[in-house]
Amino acid sequence: MTVRVITDSTSYVPAEQATALGIAMVPLSVTLGGVTRTEDEVDAESFYRQMRETGEFPTSSQPSVAAFLDAIETPVAAGHEVVAVLISSKMSGTYDTALMAREQILERHPEAVIEVVDSRSNSMEEGFAVLAAARAAADGASAAEVVADAERAIARTRWLFTPATLDYLRMGGRIGNAAALLGTLLQISPILTVVDGMTTSMRQVRTHRRAIEKIADLAAGDFASKGFVDAVVHHILDAEEGEALATLIEERSGHRPCVQQLGPAIGIHVGPGSLGVVYQTRDELHKNTERP
Repeated sequence: MTVRVITDSTSYVPAEQATALGIAMVPLSVTLGGVTRTEDEVDAESFYRQMRETGEFPTSSQPSVAAFLDAIETPVAAGHEVVAVLISSKMSGTYDTALMAREQILERHPEAVIEVVDSRSNSMEEGFAVLAAARAAADGASAAEVVADAERAIARTRWLFTPATLDYLRMGGRIGNAAALLGTLLQISPILTVVDGMTTSMRQVRTHRRAIEKIADLAAGDFASKGFVDAVVHHILDAEEGEALATLIEERSGHRPCVQQLGPAIGIHVGPGSLGVVYQTRDELHKNTERP
């Protein structure tokens, strides 16, 4: 009996790593221009360009119960244990949908071991937990041990990002029209993070450039105090700026993150030009809005 690891598409685990570690992925869907596609069917570059050109605010939707039934029951029927590491339950109904599928499968396979882990984040902050789980499973760990490794990774990751404009946060209802207008007039750029499964403001600085520089400083500070394990710069439709942020972090810390475009199910909420970094440290991080 082995453990099979499942995630959703918003973890953005690189395809080659997912394949090598046998990670199964259940996609979310996005809708733009009246067309709905699963995230794995979308070319992110084209999607964001259409989003920018039309000014339309897309929507995303969670996977169906049927999608999770298929992803979970197949390995269960083959005699495997299953651990699903999923997007924050406070950001999406994906986690609750997986729990519903789990209960239905347990009615047919009462002996099955199915664990559903709330990553309390998204993007590669979720992805690092997925990778930790999959590596433990590949080493022969039990489902309980796989869950423990995922939780250990969650406590050692941070996601720092900044939008290029406040327009998409406004359109998505995350800030009001007045706050967005005032922020734009004052050239305020928020540095956002994820705390207890929800996006929150960590700092507010003047200008997008200063926000990017501060993100590099914060990441380098955590690497120095907590130890470096891994890092990924996420960008939306701006690979050049993504590489520039990776260079800033490398100059400050000696560690260069890889650069990856953020997928649309998450990226629509902050919009093209947004930029940030997800990183994992050796020691546990205190995920508060203020520095520990």
